[in-house]
Amino acid sequence: MTLREPEIVILSTPTGPMRALVLRPAGEGKFPGLLFHSEIFQLTAPIVRTAAFLAGHGFIVALPEIYHEYLESGTVLAYDQAGSDVGNRLKIEKPVVAYDGDNRAVLDYLKSHESCTGALGSFGPCIGGHLTYRAALQPDVAAAACFYPTDLHKRSLGAGMNDDSLARAADIQGELMLVFGRQDPHVPAEGRAMIYQTLTAAGVNFTWHEFNAAHAFLRDEGLRYDPELARQALGMTVDFFRRCLGGQ
Repeated sequence: MTLREPEIVILSTPTGPMRALVLRPAGEGKFPGLLFHSEIFQLTAPIVRTAAFLAGHGFIVALPEIYHEYLESGTVLAYDQAGSDVGNRLKIEKPVVAYDGDNRAVLDYLKSHESCTGALGSFGPCIGGHLTYRAALQPDVAAAACFYPTDLHKRSLGAGMNDDSLARAADIQGELMLVFGRQDPHVPAEGRAMIYQTLTAAGVNFTWHEFNAAHAFLRDEGLRYDPELARQALGMTVDFFRRCLGGQ
């Protein structure tokens, strides 16, 4: 499907106004809603292109600025050491409860959107994969696709670096899709094993995919990008959301 012009919305959250980009199909009808979490660099060009891919397959996609409390609206961090330093600093300054408040604000926006069916899902890579997991803790999120979620196995997201994400696995009512690169040092084999075992013990409904790929293999910029694996993984993601959320 072709897309409408991108929209910018300002959503109210418990920690202040949050800017979000909304992408949706140009066609008539209603579509499931997707909360799309970025990497630590916020709404970079690769992130927006991936969101446009999903929107073009029949979803309303909302991308919040995850560090809205700390960075000027519209800030995009560069894919360099300086950008990494800022993003990694902020991810452990922001309280976990604030991330959850942001999730709720976007989900409520999507649910009330005139073109949304009311079915809700979430997607994200890197820190976005972890935030997508936390979105799945919300009872109205029916499907969440977490790509190489960082800090999940270490329980180190947010202020204090002591999140309860895995401890709350039994709260997940929807289905998870987890995707990892086996050569990803941020989520090593022992970390992946911990996540798998925790989800299994908690009775979570999930699918599990590991590729021979590096961290950020989905990002269509830089030497770690693997176009063929990205094509396969995004195709599986569309199938996953269509099965769990409906859509065209």
